[in-house]
Amino acid sequence: MRSLGSTAGPDAAPIVTLADAQLAGPEADVLARARAMSEPLLQGRLMHSGESAWAHAHGVAELLASIGAAPGLEAAAYLVHAADALHRPEEVLAKAFGPSYAELATVTRKLVDIQQQAREAVQGDAQLERVRKMLLAFSRDLRVVLLRLASRLQTLRWHAQSKTPCPDIIALEAQQVFAPLANRLGIWQFKWELEDLSLRFLQPEVYRTVAQQLASTRIQRETQVEALRKMVETDLNTHGVAALVSGRPKHIYSIWKKMQGKKLPFERVMDQFALRVIVADVPACYAALSRVHERWTAEQGEFDDYIARPKPNGYRSLHTVVRADDGRPMEVQIRTQAMHEHAEYGVAAHWAYKEAGTKGYGGVSAAGSFEGKLAEVRKNVVRQLLAWERDLAGQAQQSAPGVAFDERIYVFTPQGAVIELPAGATAIDFAYALHTDLGHHCRGARIDGALVPLPTPLKNGQTVEIQAAKTGGPSRDWLNPELGFLHSARARAKVRAWFNAAAQAETIARGREAVERLLQREGRTAVKLADLAEGLGFKDADALFAVVGKDEYSLRQIEHHLRPAAPPPTEPQTPQTVSPARSGKAAPGGVLVVGVESLLTQLARCCRPAPPDAIAGYVTRGSGVAVHRADCSNLRHMAAQHPERVIPVAWGDTPGRSGSYPVDVVVEASERAGLVRDVGEVFAKSKLNLTDARTQTVTDTLGRTLRMQFTVQVPGVAELRPVLVQVAQIPGVRSVRRK
Repeated sequence: MRSLGSTAGPDAAPIVTLADAQLAGPEADVLARARAMSEPLLQGRLMHSGESAWAHAHGVAELLASIGAAPGLEAAAYLVHAADALHRPEEVLAKAFGPSYAELATVTRKLVDIQQQAREAVQGDAQLERVRKMLLAFSRDLRVVLLRLASRLQTLRWHAQSKTPCPDIIALEAQQVFAPLANRLGIWQFKWELEDLSLRFLQPEVYRTVAQQLASTRIQRETQVEALRKMVETDLNTHGVAALVSGRPKHIYSIWKKMQGKKLPFERVMDQFALRVIVADVPACYAALSRVHERWTAEQGEFDDYIARPKPNGYRSLHTVVRADDGRPMEVQIRTQAMHEHAEYGVAAHWAYKEAGTKGYGGVSAAGSFEGKLAEVRKNVVRQLLAWERDLAGQAQQSAPGVAFDERIYVFTPQGAVIELPAGATAIDFAYALHTDLGHHCRGARIDGALVPLPTPLKNGQTVEIQAAKTGGPSRDWLNPELGFLHSARARAKVRAWFNAAAQAETIARGREAVERLLQREGRTAVKLADLAEGLGFKDADALFAVVGKDEYSLRQIEHHLRPAAPPPTEPQTPQTVSPARSGKAAPGGVLVVGVESLLTQLARCCRPAPPDAIAGYVTRGSGVAVHRADCSNLRHMAAQHPERVIPVAWGDTPGRSGSYPVDVVVEASERAGLVRDVGEVFAKSKLNLTDARTQTVTDTLGRTLRMQFTVQVPGVAELRPVLVQVAQIPGVRSVRRK
């Protein structure tokens, strides 16, 4: 096409042409290498349709070149199909062409497989909806969508050229999925051919009738259009508007749709002529429009200014309908060369996407203004796909009321990356989807450039920018569902994990402090904490500090570990019955210590045994025998270190035995006034002596929890059970157990 003179303005610059796209350089080298590697792999292989795999890949590459795609995308057309013939395609392609091409080929093949499975699983509208959803899911990289569009068009072309019957589901997908998708992306060249070929296979009689009528009137129509074209072009150039005018062809599918929609015969549809006027810049567009309206009579209500108000897919042009000299309607479209390229090839013709062809899957590495412009292109593409999906969901909602279709939303980072979130998600959900630390430090957000409150629900197509602090963490308010800060379960789990980790860190710090104080008292500050923990049977020091900080491990056991071991008894002795830890003195009744005579016994404070608990004894250094419950964790740790010091013991069965045993009871409840008093009254009414009470308030996922530990004197465990049942019935109590 001849070039036009240009004046200043963004639309005056000519867009890259197909010839310019095939430049020598790294991408051209990639294309040559991809073709060379793929040919021996694909020669002789057949597609599911029966088409040669090599011919299909070559056809897809040529289709992409025809809409101005970069050589790198043409190379991907070969690699996608070559991947089928490779044992480990992602590894091989990554090594030979880099991770971007490997991932692009792998993801495109995955989409093909999913579509095939969906086609086999269901038919009709449900199947088509699944395909639409899948295409949307893979829209994060436009190259995947372009490859699938070109592949489907090549399949239809092969069926037409080889006169091989095309399965209805393939043609139906082309008509109801791929053609609307090409339309949303503005790729008019793909759209009209997909529509025409799908009509040819789905309604062959209709297609044949319209095609024959077009052929019979072709010469007459071409003569009339050429006369009008010359007249308009001459008039515009004579009046100072440099313009190129061409006839705009009508396609079979569009003719048939107009005949059906307006109930018109073929002659009436073809009675309207369409011309396309290409000028240098935007001012020239309006100058041409003014002259056309001055020269011919404009039809009322038939003017559209898509330059001032572009279509959602970026289409820009002036549309008007005037009456020719013979009275017939004449449609005129006026646009710049850049607008024309976009109208023909859509986003595929955009200079930014050409340059981004090999800069990485789903993103680019360029910076500055280029990155910003590319981000806007990618955002516009996904917005169109989202709008299309919403239209389809609205239609489905009408046919199936009560069914929820808007379960996911898609929003953008400032760099144009697409983030998928559940409907109703907020900026904090968005931050956690990007990175856990960004979510923890989130303090504010901008949506489409405007500051908004953090609980603001996001909407499809918005751009979200997070403002983060360098330090700090999440707020507990975020976990309150009534405040609406978080919507996704994934983000809530990350916030809970942060608070749990913080609580664990506090517990470990408390345990470390207690252990270090003990080492100072014992004069053993030179002991390595890791060695101490390992010697006590813990995997590391933090594990030891955690149980000490939670009062689940006695510091006395650490003392015993640090002090020299007492020599074990050498000879078995006659069993001696001793009492249950009354001032450390032996007495008749109580605990039966087997094999040791005249040893003092004491009930271990860590587990507080009481009849009829299963028990075991541990010979301490200088303090006699400590009697533990058989399931005591401290006893297990000590027995692992010194099994020879564990001795069998049993409760004495002296008739009429009297006495009481201290038992620890742990109660957890929601914090409220008077709670400790209520628990104490239950013990008092049960005539159990309460000797100690400790309380601690902790904050967890359930809110503020009061943790209480009581020490009571009981004749035995059986007498304690009904008391615990009564405590559990106190309002606010969540759990009650013996420690």
